[in-house]
Amino acid sequence: GVLGSGDFARSLAVRLVCSGFKVVVGSRNPKRKASLFPAAAEVTFQAEAVKKADVIFVAIFREHYSTLCDLADVLAGKILVDVSNNTEINHHKESNAEYLASLFPACTVVKGFNVVSAWTLQSGARDGNKQVLICSNSQEAKRTVAEIAQVMGFTPVDMGCMSSACEIENIPLRLLPAWKIPIFLALGLFLCFFTYNLIRQVIHPYIREQKNKLYKIPIEVVNTTLPCVSYVMLSLVYLPGVLAACSQLYYGTKYRRFPDWLDQWLQHRKQIGLLSFFCAALHAVYSLCLPMRRSHRYLLIETAVKQAMEKKMTIWVEEEVWRMEIYISVGIIALGLLSLLAITSLPSIANSLNWREFSFIQ
Repeated sequence: GVLGSGDFARSLAVRLVCSGFKVVVGSRNPKRKASLFPAAAEVTFQAEAVKKADVIFVAIFREHYSTLCDLADVLAGKILVDVSNNTEINHHKESNAEYLASLFPACTVVKGFNVVSAWTLQSGARDGNKQVLICSNSQEAKRTVAEIAQVMGFTPVDMGCMSSACEIENIPLRLLPAWKIPIFLALGLFLCFFTYNLIRQVIHPYIREQKNKLYKIPIEVVNTTLPCVSYVMLSLVYLPGVLAACSQLYYGTKYRRFPDWLDQWLQHRKQIGLLSFFCAALHAVYSLCLPMRRSHRYLLIETAVKQAMEKKMTIWVEEEVWRMEIYISVGIIALGLLSLLAITSLPSIANSLNWREFSFIQ
């Protein structure tokens, strides 16, 4: 059974029908909402839907839970699956699932499917996260909902008792929790190197020689900064492993807990490495764009004019040519190797490698 007629309720009904379940939808306006649901799903009043189903997905907002109190007698003994989310983290003292359980003590409440989007439900588990986090105080109810999730093509994950519901409801509201420290670290390094390069390439020539080189800021200064950030970030990927090994050797055991700062550092290595690759890729793109600048064309023309006025037939310098050719070639190879590291850091690729293969690539 599905109570509700919103986007999530419709997507849930579609996925359940496609998975072979007999679905009955409870709505306050069944005639008006029937056309929104698949033909195989029965759309009726909420009281009728509750009577016909043993497992009921409550796909309505927390504020409307009280409207179901009239159905308390009919809901008694049923399994209620709370799929709701909040608009803010820890918006209420108790989770939505715990609140629903307090309204219907005669029912068994299971928290689940809230981390799955309506789009994922419509397109199936092949598009999006396959995990469905489930928690409840009843092992039997969790097992029932887990079986439904498996038939729908998802991977149920038992998160324990109902006290975990608050944590599960906060998951969809978090914005890149594992990326905050690496992003701030990358921004801090970028600002430091950018400031140094700005002083060196723009401010210093202006003060010393009165040369206006502000045009270098958008492309050249940024392009000089990106590789600096990239290789420092890459070094920060492998440095904590060395420090951890030194710590284990010093204390003579691998069972001693690392300090919190080192533990956090070790946990963020993958994100730091991917940001290193991101900066390197941007550096490659910026480097390709260097000859496209208008300032570069003016400098070429100026050099050609000076060469003509000085009656020079050629300005070819063999050493500089070879140096630049080797420099670019090594840079391309380095970017290719970093790309390999970044690709193997993706969970879908890393899961297909055994430990020896991953270590070999590293």
